[in-house]
Amino acid sequence: MHRTATAWFIGTLALFGAAAPAAAQGTLRIGMTAADIPLITGQPDQGFEGYRFGGYTVYDGLANWDMSSATKTSDIVPGLATSWTVDPADQKKWTIKLRRGVSFHDGSPFNADAVIWNCEKIFNDKSPQYDPKQVAQVAARIPSMESYRKIDDDTVEYRTRVVNGLFPYELSYMLFSSPKQWEAVGKDWAQFALKPSGTGPFKVTAVVQREKIELVRNDGYWDAKRVPKLDKVVLLPMPEATTRTAALLSGQVDWIEVPAPDAIAKLRSAGMQIVLNSYPHNWGYQPSMIDGSPWLDLRVRKAANLALDRDALKTLLGGTMEISKGQVQPDHPWFGKPAFDIKYDPAEAKRLLAEAGYSTAKPVQARIAISTSGSGQMQPLAMNEFIQQQLKEVGIALDFEVYEWNALTNVARLTADAPEMTARKISGINVSRAFLDPYLGFARLFHSAYLPPRGGNWGKLKDDVLDGHLDKVFSSFDPAEQAEAMRAAHTRMVDQAYWLWVAHDLNPRAMSPKVQGFVQARNWFQDLTPVSMK
Repeated sequence: MHRTATAWFIGTLALFGAAAPAAAQGTLRIGMTAADIPLITGQPDQGFEGYRFGGYTVYDGLANWDMSSATKTSDIVPGLATSWTVDPADQKKWTIKLRRGVSFHDGSPFNADAVIWNCEKIFNDKSPQYDPKQVAQVAARIPSMESYRKIDDDTVEYRTRVVNGLFPYELSYMLFSSPKQWEAVGKDWAQFALKPSGTGPFKVTAVVQREKIELVRNDGYWDAKRVPKLDKVVLLPMPEATTRTAALLSGQVDWIEVPAPDAIAKLRSAGMQIVLNSYPHNWGYQPSMIDGSPWLDLRVRKAANLALDRDALKTLLGGTMEISKGQVQPDHPWFGKPAFDIKYDPAEAKRLLAEAGYSTAKPVQARIAISTSGSGQMQPLAMNEFIQQQLKEVGIALDFEVYEWNALTNVARLTADAPEMTARKISGINVSRAFLDPYLGFARLFHSAYLPPRGGNWGKLKDDVLDGHLDKVFSSFDPAEQAEAMRAAHTRMVDQAYWLWVAHDLNPRAMSPKVQGFVQARNWFQDLTPVSMK
């Protein structure tokens, strides 16, 4: 199903109505943007919002993200692994030392056998525990893995397909489920989703599809500094911004993701906290680069980038965005020195389109797949309508194919020439993207080797020059060399206007004044463990 079905949540406010008793002390209720609860078997769906609330709350990776600072860019730190080292004589071989004394929520031990079992659920389609749903969520985030083996109870060896100095980042996206719990629920992932067991700081006590997930504190969490202060967290899917805003104002929830921009002043006047921070986020259009696509013409791609008044869009969003001039912000160490300056210049946009044979009387025709809400999608309907009007004024006629968020993420796992795309004449997708690391934000989306399902190059872009820059990033283990190659790659991407870059989200969320201790990290993921309720 691709057109959103919203009837079920029109009654959301009634479901959590004003007559409901006040939440107990120590309980945090969160209104998410997702239309449903995330898959909670270990590899969440619902994009990175799923990882934020249904991933790193309940599970850990071998590497975790440091989410403790609001001012420093987040980076990976040891999680279930205490170290990872590459063999100098064979740089495709990595030795992973595992953390001792860690238990799953069901009390069973985390060890090398559990690591190999979890690898089998993702990489071995002949294993009993293989789960296509989890594979769909994580395979494109860990494409380097070739093989794995147990060395001893505390050590595993991973082997990569290619030399990859960025491999430790991939370790953060594979989360570890309990083999014993899977056995206990009848070797059935659907049943495991109702009674999951990970190693994370929270345990799951209730799962109700399309309604809620309830989490409680894991007092036995292995990292004593991150044992949660909260007694309980309740996660509620609320895909409409107005519904979330009304729920917060009426006291039915304590925290909402992405409040409606026009309600921010009202929320502040009601005493709510509005929290913003820059983070590695990009919102734009990823165009089709297959034969027949209008986006194959560089002049069209540049014109689209010049046709958009991002300052006006920022005003529309109540200041909750940064203006995008590429995949990363201009002050980012990977930005480089592109010659093409992404700015508002409709006259130049019209000139380029005229040179390409288009005008407002004979416009470029393009259909973009968009969502109604979702992880990192900001305010997609209002933003896309704004872009549609702006591009129309210079000679680009957009229309939209509207999907529910999880359905749009499934579209992004296809390629632009898939029958489902060509039948609907879709020539671009609007899926928010992260640049937490060079693979996730660059190679996965722009390198010709990373077509779906292995990666995220939906448009089938192929640029040998860009591929060469990105290959240098992977093959080096020197951070300075990696950064220099990243700058060259980003310069090439912007000069070729490979995307229509629009905005970097400021990650707005609104909270009751009762919510204490939250630190908004410069990350898609956030840490709920220091949070308490006053």
